[in-house]
Formats: sequence, structure tokens, C-alpha cells
Amino acid sequence: MSLEQAAYLELLALGAAVEAYDRPVLLARAHGADAASLAGIEHAKQLALRVRAELEGRRRREAELSALFETAHDLAGLRDLDAVLRAIVQRARSLLGTEVAYLSLNDPVAGDTYMRVTEGSVSARFQQVRLGMGEGLGGLVAQTARPYVTDSYFDDARFAHTGPIDAAVRDEGLVAILGVPLTLGSQVIGVLFAADRRARVFEREQVALLASFAAHAAVAIDTANLLAETRSALAELERAHAIIQEHSGVIERASEVHDRLTELVLRGGGVDDVAAALSQVLDGTVEFTEDGPHPAGTDGRAGRHGDDWIAGVSAGGEVFGALVLRGHPDLAPVDRRTLERAAMVTSLLLLARRSAHDAEQRVRGELLDDLLDAPDRDPRLLRERAARLRADLDVPHVVLAARIDGTGPGAGPESAARESADRQRLWSAASHLAATRSGLAAARDGGAVLLLPLGPDDTPASLARQTARQLGGTLRESVTVGASSPVASPAGDPAPVSGAYEHARRCLDALRLLGRSGQGAAAEDLGFLGLLLADPGDIDGFVRRTIGEVVAYDGRRGTDLVGTLDAYFASGMSPARTKDDLHVHVNTVAQRLERIGRLLGPDWQTPARALEIQLALRLYGMSSAVARREGSRAAPRRSRCV
Repeated sequence: MSLEQAAYLELLALGAAVEAYDRPVLLARAHGADAASLAGIEHAKQLALRVRAELEGRRRREAELSALFETAHDLAGLRDLDAVLRAIVQRARSLLGTEVAYLSLNDPVAGDTYMRVTEGSVSARFQQVRLGMGEGLGGLVAQTARPYVTDSYFDDARFAHTGPIDAAVRDEGLVAILGVPLTLGSQVIGVLFAADRRARVFEREQVALLASFAAHAAVAIDTANLLAETRSALAELERAHAIIQEHSGVIERASEVHDRLTELVLRGGGVDDVAAALSQVLDGTVEFTEDGPHPAGTDGRAGRHGDDWIAGVSAGGEVFGALVLRGHPDLAPVDRRTLERAAMVTSLLLLARRSAHDAEQRVRGELLDDLLDAPDRDPRLLRERAARLRADLDVPHVVLAARIDGTGPGAGPESAARESADRQRLWSAASHLAATRSGLAAARDGGAVLLLPLGPDDTPASLARQTARQLGGTLRESVTVGASSPVASPAGDPAPVSGAYEHARRCLDALRLLGRSGQGAAAEDLGFLGLLLADPGDIDGFVRRTIGEVVAYDGRRGTDLVGTLDAYFASGMSPARTKDDLHVHVNTVAQRLERIGRLLGPDWQTPARALEIQLALRLYGMSSAVARREGSRAAPRRSRCV
């Protein structure tokens, strides 16, 4: 082996640059080597360069295979799609030795392709560019599913140039670009690019290498999509499983509640038993309440109120009360439906109890009707009927007349229906009160009449006030109650009961006339007017003698001197205030007062005469109200079934 050949072997071993292989030839010429020696050295040089190129190609292929192997390894442990795509773009840029590499994906909805990953890019406009199908080199690759390469982008007329795309490429400074398609089967899903900012010719091996990376990228995207679909399917299965388990629990809980409530109803349980059973099922404290306003409606739905849950107990639009679950701010839907179902069972129990109660109250009403209308009944039979109702009619009783404030004659079917409903509600409440007090109650004269025993500490007035308060609280409306004097023994002597009822009615009318609606009172509470009510005597004669001339004048002339007289006394005998109350001129008031003076006499404003006139006005107003009530009464005096 010659020295020159040994020199080329040393250059191969050192991996020297191509320029270093010219040095042995130059040295041989400098030392005057003949032509045959120079030819041998030149031949050795060409052989060494061929060996060097082969070794360089093998090293490059080894690096490419290593990069492809690492990419395949990344795909095998795929966790983050973006990380895998960035690794592919980085390796493509490194192996091809380009300044920029990037990857775009197709958007089937928008019908274009957008930038997904870039490596080496410095332009924000380029990183956000979108290409329509067929636009630019990438659009052409995406449309045709074939690789395209250009060594001078702006001089290449094979693809459509657009202003936005060219501006983005120019902003990035790219010149030579290679693009290969990302395909899944026959579908192109994107493009992988390698690009330089100077003119460059991409070799066939480099195109094949980038295509291999594109294949890996397509697999990564497909794998990620499959994993996403799998995760979504698993999540759906988990949700479906949870729903099935929940529904199974709902069915089991509902079956348990149904069995317990059914057993409770069949063995004759009551409202408290329902609340106790529900407390065990819901693991809380459940109470039934019928006092006070309830935020729950009448639609059977349970609603949250603070930390409690409330289900209205109602039927036919009437609210009986509510079931209240204490201290459960978070209530599962199945438990909410359980509370609503228990409220429905409670309403059915209450309706059944009310039916039995109503039957008993009708019997009580019939007994009271007989005491009022048939005073000649056999006392022994009256006592037997009263004993079955747990009432003792041999002790002193008080007759009470009750009416809902504002209830009176009206016009039209709506008014009649409302009055009928009010009478029904008042009778029901009065019957319940009478039952709790061992008394009797009946519907009568558009209101209710009660016969209640008089306790040791009771007076007719206190009993009337208690009754007005209790009935008003139950009905949540103003109820006026008038009381009679005590009846010693309704069973032993029923005759005074009817007179006591008339007394109570007159007291009721007086209360409403005096502006004391919603109160309860007896004649003893009404002063001198009460004395007249207790012993009516010649009330009509007193009124006629005192203000009869004024009443007769109004009747003949159609005037309202009585109203003027009443307003005059109500305003403190002030003509100025009287004209304001009557909305007339003060001269009109003066003329009317002059006419009244001529009718009643010159001393009508003296204190004694004024007192008599005011009392007569009150009595006249009360008698007029009674007359209007009697004249407009459409129902018969006696009504048992309301």
C-alpha cells in the first residue's frame, strides 16, 4: 500500500471533509510525481470518496431509522397528541436539516386546512394562517393527496397564490418548501411540511423520509381519536351504569315506601303515623303542621324552605297543612318524591277523617236545629242524642251567632258561589270548634250558630271573643261573633234557645253597625245600646219619636237628611268638616241643617237632645241593616246541609 492510499484511509477514519481529499494529489504534484503515479493517486481518491459517500448515506439512514423508531415508540405510549405531533415536526426538521417544519390539519366543517404545530417559525401571522382547498402549496397537497416540492415558492406557478397565504409565507421568509399528505386510508387529514428560507433542492430520499413521518403523524392522530372515542364511550357506559343503579335504588326505595304506607293505611294509622314512618325512611325528622302559612303550593310538589323541605297536603285546591322535613337542605330526587307521595297519602287520610267528622257535625247541626225550631221536643230524647255526641245540655250554655266579615247579599252567580263557599267554610270551622268544646253548631241565616257550654271562668262576652279569634284564625279571615245571655238548661227547657239566638243575632248586627267587625262581644260590652238589645222594648217607637220627622221627609222628597245628620255628628258638629265628608258646598250643609232644625225643633243641638238623636240614628241604622238582610235572604231560615 502506497503512502497516498494510506493517507486516504486515514482521512476516511477521521471523517474528514470532502475538500481534504484533494490534499494528497496536490502534494504528489508538488513533489514532481509522474503521470502514472498521479493517475493512481487520483483513482485512490475517487475510491475513497465513494467509500465516504456510502458511509455518510449509511449514517444518515441509521439516523432516520432511529428517528422513526423513536417516533413509533412515542406512539406506543401516546398520552398527549400535541406532544407527539411536536416531536414528529422537530425530528423532521432536524433530519432534513431545514430551518422550519410545520403540520396542518383539515377542518371538514370550514372546508379548509389550518396550522396545528410549527417548529422554527417566528411569524405569528404564519402560525395562524388557514389555507383553502387548492390554495398555496399546502392546499394543493391536501386536495390532491400527493407530495409537492418547490425550490422557490414565489416563482412556482403550479399552485394558486392568494394574498393572505403569500403574505404569511413572505412574513416567515420561506423560499423552498416540501409538503407531504397525512392520510388515513384514502382520506387526507392534513399536510406535513419542511421548509427553508433559501433556495434548496429536496432529494427523493428526503421526500420519502418526510412521508414516513407524515404516516406516523396520521397514525398518532387516528390513535388519539380512537382513544378519545373509547374514553367517551367508557364515560357514557359509566353514566348509564350509574343511572341504572340509581333507578334500581329508586325502585327499591319506592317499593319500600309504598309497602310501609299501604300497611299503615290498612291498619288504620293516622297522620302522625305517616310522619313517623317517613322519618325512618328519610332518616330525618318529619312533622305535619296545619298552622301558619306554608310556602308549598297545592300542586303536590315538594319545595325547599331554608334548610327544610315542605310538601303541601291538599285536595281539591284546599290546603290542609304540610309535611315538613327538618334539617335536610340537600334532598335526593327519590327522597323528594317519597315526601310528595307521603303528602298525598296524608291528604287521603285527612279527607277520610273529615268525611267522618262531617257526618258527626251534621248530626250536631240537626240537634241544634231541633232546639231552635222545635222547643217542645222530649227532653229525654234530647239528652240521649246529646250524650251520643259527648255533649251535656243540662249545664248553662251560650248561643253565639257568627258571620264572616264582608259576607252579605251580592249580585250574579259568582257572588252567590262565593257566599256559598264562605258559608260552607264557616260551618265547617264552627262545627270543628263546637266538637272540641263539647257543643253544637249549625249553618243558619247565611252564617253559623253555636251552642257552647259556659265554663266556670267564662262569660258570654269572653266566649264570644275567643270564638271570633279562633274562627278567624282557622279561616284566615275576619269573623264577627255576637253572644246571647246564658241559657240555663237547653235540654231541660229548650224554649229560651230560640230567643237567645235572636239576641245573639242582634248583638252581631250591632257590632258590624258600630264598625267592630271581626270582634266578638255580648250585649254587656255595648253599653246603653247593649241594654236596649238585651230588652228591646219600644225601640221603633223611640226612633220614630226622636228622628221620625227627618226619616219621613227623606221618604217623601228623596233627600238624605238622615245621612247629613249622621255625618254632622260624626264630624264633631262642624259644618266645614261635614261638607268635606259629604263632598258638597258648605252652604248646602247649612241649608240641610236649617231644614233639620225646622223638623226636629230649635233645641235639637242641645247636649241632651243631641245624645238622643245620635242613639236614634244608631238604632235606625241597625234596624235598616236588619231589614235589608231579611229582605234579601234567598235561602230559607233553616239549612242543615249548607
